[in-house]
Order: sequence, then C-alpha cells, then structure tokens
Amino acid sequence: MKLHELRDNEGSSRKKKRVARGPGSGKGKTAGRGIKGQTSRSGVALNGYEGGQMPLYRRLPKRGFSKPNRLEFAVVNLGQLQTFVDAGRLDAKADITAEVLVAAGVIRRKLDGVRVLAQGELKAALNLTVAGASKAAVEAIEKIGGKITVTRPVKEEAAAE
Repeated sequence: MKLHELRDNEGSSRKKKRVARGPGSGKGKTAGRGIKGQTSRSGVALNGYEGGQMPLYRRLPKRGFSKPNRLEFAVVNLGQLQTFVDAGRLDAKADITAEVLVAAGVIRRKLDGVRVLAQGELKAALNLTVAGASKAAVEAIEKIGGKITVTRPVKEEAAAE
C-alpha cells in the first residue's frame, strides 16, 4: 500500500448536496423546501409546534419550584483536607477559613460559604471556621483533637452591597 492509494471505505463519506443550483441538480428552484409558507423561508424554528394543536409542553402540568434565595455551598470532604495537608498546601496549625481554602486551591470559590462533609479520613487536627458542617464531620474533627466553628452562612448578593 502506498500513500497515494489511501482512501475512505466505500460509502463512509458522501458528497454534500448542493441545493438551489438549477434544474439539472435535482434540487433546483425551491431547493427541496416546497412552495411558500413559513418553512420555505429562512430563520424558521418550529420546535414544539404541532400545527395549532396545543403543544405537549403546554399540555403537561408545571412541576417543581426553584427557591430564589437558596444558599449554595462549596463542598469540602475531610479526605480532601487531609490530601492538601499532606501535600503541604494547607497549614494544619493555622486557622483554616474559606479564604484560605480558596487560596490553597481546595475550592474554586466560596459561594455562600463552605460546608464540610465527612467523606474520607482526616488525621491532622485542624482548626476550621466554615459556614456549615455535617454532624459526622464535626464528630470526626473533634475526635482527633481539632476544632470546628460553624458560622451563619451569608448570601453573596447581600454581602456585596
């Protein structure tokens, strides 16, 4: 086999159909769009249109609710904290706050606060100040001699003003 003998498998690629290029092309004049009407014109988006019948998305009932003022937490697991302590990116003796976690790269941004969860194992006794923590996480931290202070979470928009 030589370089000039390489080609696609038979039927694997097909030439693009060139429409509106005269009657001899087989797709001349109206370019396969039929005559007149909305869909013969460009810029048509009829997704969900059912010919005047009530569309499915309007026949079905509305469900659920999005709480406009809900709090979103940046989640940190105990195992993650231990990994960063082992790597030397977190100082186990210093106070650890949301700002310290962002600077160390544990979380990307603090959102409405940091919430600590109990997944993984923590060996270093840390002094944490966070907006939330699970009961299991608090127990695990206090069991190894660490201290955790849970402050009230503050909504970002309210804090910015």
